[in-house]
Amino acid sequence: MVTKGNPGDNRNNRSSLSIFIIVGLCGFFYILGLWQRSGFGKGDSIAVEITKHTDCSVLSDLNYETHHDDDSGTPNSSDTQVREFKPCDDRYIDYTPCHDQARAMTFPRENMAYRERHCPPDDEKLYCLIPAPRGYSTPFSWPKSRDYVPYANAPYKSLTVEKAVQNWIQYEGNVFRFPGGGTQFPKGADAYIDELASVIPLDNGMVRTALDTGCGVASFGAYLFKKNVVAMSIAPRDSHEAQVQFALERGVPAIIGVLGTIMLPFPSGAFDMAHCSRCLIQWGANDGKYMKEVDRVLRPGGYWILSGPPINWKNSFQAWQRPEDELEEEQRQIEDTAKLLCWEKKYEKGEIAIWRKKLHNDCSEQDTQPQICETKNSDDVWYKKMKDCVTPSKPSGPWKPFQERLNVVPSRITSGFVPGVSEEAFEEDNRLWKKHVNAYKRINKIISSGRYRNIMDMNAGLGSFAAALESPKLWVMNVVPTIAEKANLGVIFERGLIGIYHDWCEAFSTYPRTYDLIHANGVFSLYKNV
Repeated sequence: MVTKGNPGDNRNNRSSLSIFIIVGLCGFFYILGLWQRSGFGKGDSIAVEITKHTDCSVLSDLNYETHHDDDSGTPNSSDTQVREFKPCDDRYIDYTPCHDQARAMTFPRENMAYRERHCPPDDEKLYCLIPAPRGYSTPFSWPKSRDYVPYANAPYKSLTVEKAVQNWIQYEGNVFRFPGGGTQFPKGADAYIDELASVIPLDNGMVRTALDTGCGVASFGAYLFKKNVVAMSIAPRDSHEAQVQFALERGVPAIIGVLGTIMLPFPSGAFDMAHCSRCLIQWGANDGKYMKEVDRVLRPGGYWILSGPPINWKNSFQAWQRPEDELEEEQRQIEDTAKLLCWEKKYEKGEIAIWRKKLHNDCSEQDTQPQICETKNSDDVWYKKMKDCVTPSKPSGPWKPFQERLNVVPSRITSGFVPGVSEEAFEEDNRLWKKHVNAYKRINKIISSGRYRNIMDMNAGLGSFAAALESPKLWVMNVVPTIAEKANLGVIFERGLIGIYHDWCEAFSTYPRTYDLIHANGVFSLYKNV
């Protein structure tokens, strides 16, 4: 018999407390789910799903002690003030701090400088939570999201009028529909990509990563997923307003960006393929500087596709309503720059041209030699001015199909280009993150369900978190912080994954509400003294 003061009484008290807490949590998530599904919140059904998978049985080993100590090693004071961030005004529902339209117009328009990143000073930063638009709902699961986006999530109809005859986007009831067309592929992205695949090895896994400049609503990147090719789509926040937002709502990797005066936030030798479909970039201008930047981010042996003006200008200048001599000069500049870069022209038919970058740096057979960039670190690109020179390619092993690339030790490591990272360290990192991801899946049972399509890793390391998650149901934006000790982004791309350099002291180049799951390992430790 248990009496007052008997230890058994404490066990009963703990058991009662455990039951109360678990039942309370289950009730909370149930009510939260009902509220979100009502349309007044974000409309996200995740709370309901979590409740369905929550084990509400009594746990006998709950530990309520805090494990978060301050720098002195003592528990945080119980009277520490917690700062509450209030919602921002509704006019900020699609606020992009470093790509604000009003601020952009105060910068020079020459070479698209005004469309680059221009972050607000400290006294203009917002310290509030960006609200969702009224009626916001959970994006559709992939692949339905490729073709449909809820109107309330990105309520901008201008493209449905401006691009009505080009099959970009249509407004139907309470959704936008994306038929898969584009300015250069009115018959659909599938037919266009199949034509490219007749020249480029898109069907055997050899081409895995692509860069799509001036992507529109990213239908090219959306349909490349059928070939198991993942494209990084970039477009500025301009008069088209919501191109990148539509891309991300569809479940396609994209960032707000532009080829302007600063280097792209990617390492050298990153992408297997680069693409421009009537992207309005002046490729031949400034001595071909933009083509030299594409050359920098292309792997040795990578492909560049240009479709639209000025290709085949002799037959198309009237439809384009542009002077013949202007188009002829534009194509001449492009051809001359491609020759200077030692690119081999593999294909030209209709308005499509394809070049391939050489597998090595040797252009000795040419009369005119390009100026070679002199730099100790070709991957130091954050806010660095774009250079009018050619970046030497790093030694690269033979191309491998994606699934083999994903887990084999990258050549950048075997060649010693990543100081401090050995083959053994890479393999151990791979094993460790497989273990961690398996643990994550036991805790959150819907990680692999397709509910999370757009995933971000804020401190990606060698990309092993993304490699462990790899699935056609999702993609991961691997972010390598600019202050990280080791710049591993080139390793990540070599594995057939995608990512970007970024400084987390600034806003990311995206719209609000565009990621389903964000993973942060060691981020706060990395920035704690900044």
